[in-house]
Amino acid sequence: MTSSAHMADTAGKAAGTPPASLRDIVSCLSDYDPNALTVAKGQQVIMQFVQPVTATEQVAIRSALDRVLAVDIQSAINVPAHDNSAMDGYAFHGDELQADAELTLRVVGNVQAGDRHQGAVAPGECVRIMTGAVMPADCDTVVPQELTQIVGGNPALPQITMGAACVRRGDNRRLAGEDLHIGQAALRSGKILRPADLGLLASLGIAEVTVRRRLRVAFFSTGNELRSVGQVLEPGCVYDSNRYTLYGMLTRLGCDVIDMGVVQDDPAALEAALRSACENADAVITSGGVSVGTADYTKQSMAALGEVLFWKIGMRPGRPMAFGSLASHGKRALLFGLPGNPVAVMISFYFFVRNALLQMAGAEHAPLPRLRVPSLSPIRKRPGRTEYQRGIVAPDQHGNYCVKLTGAQGSGILRSMSDANCIIVLDDSSGDVQAGDMVDVVLFEGLI
Repeated sequence: MTSSAHMADTAGKAAGTPPASLRDIVSCLSDYDPNALTVAKGQQVIMQFVQPVTATEQVAIRSALDRVLAVDIQSAINVPAHDNSAMDGYAFHGDELQADAELTLRVVGNVQAGDRHQGAVAPGECVRIMTGAVMPADCDTVVPQELTQIVGGNPALPQITMGAACVRRGDNRRLAGEDLHIGQAALRSGKILRPADLGLLASLGIAEVTVRRRLRVAFFSTGNELRSVGQVLEPGCVYDSNRYTLYGMLTRLGCDVIDMGVVQDDPAALEAALRSACENADAVITSGGVSVGTADYTKQSMAALGEVLFWKIGMRPGRPMAFGSLASHGKRALLFGLPGNPVAVMISFYFFVRNALLQMAGAEHAPLPRLRVPSLSPIRKRPGRTEYQRGIVAPDQHGNYCVKLTGAQGSGILRSMSDANCIIVLDDSSGDVQAGDMVDVVLFEGLI
């Protein structure tokens, strides 16, 4: 089934109109300093400025995986619809149980899942029942078959016996509406739909859901020295890796990506690329060109098209960063200008861009969860800045999880990220780490 547009939409306008300009936001922060900005303060400014998309579409639930739910889902039915058995066994009156005596019951029926027992179940009687089958009206308890024995020699009148106190009244019965009852909120707007959510929707008989449209993100790298994969690598040039890591991270977030390639260090080319990106996307990500350098024309091009702040953030790697909004021919887009070093691009994305894009997409989001584990080795750390080290979390010989560095931590060593399964986060107030000290780690698994 193809999806259909649910609301009118125009590319580049989905970010909405911010409640205030960037400068209005930062003017309210008494300790704001663009040349010495903390990680937390930069994150605060970004999240205050970002607005979610409003356009939605209707999709079949098979197409809804990893999409952002746009409306609350309320259950129109009870799930399960009837009291039913949680076990293969025998349904009977729970008030017949005696704490100190065996109980013998005559089997008067057999009910499979999807069927129901039509007759009455009198005291001293029970019904053979399968998991999921509707409970007989007179029964409230199920004894698992493995806790019973068949007694008597007449197959036409089978009897079972169970030991004293093997079950309690009400055991092994699922109540109608136990999972969801009529009118109960099943899923909230903003939830990123996962496999269990698709099953939950199906259990309610829902075939289609309203989701936010996918976020469109354009990205490109800047630099005369960069070559794309497949091009000849001249002396002094390097292959551009940043667009490929950005493609992977954006795709995991469920964005529609627009790869604009490599843009040369030329003011006209940069401005043209920024205009095109702004007119076709909700957000624009650049890598390179935001540090101080004689060929860094990106700043002036960004400033010419919108309101952009240039920051020196107290972090390593990834100190230079630009953030703001662009406007071109009536279209608007948010801008994230990231540093050029490969590791710095990934760190900046995970700790600044990721949550902003989730907020733009209308998705629930929260700071990345951290685990506390001991470090296997000392780590040098300068107080006053947040440092992100690449690490490997693994169990030691006793099964206790610890973390170790991947090796050299230079911001250009992309292999250190490839080898890692986590980021060690050392906050700005912390200093050197000794072997055995507890540190915070953010696992790569689960980063979407």
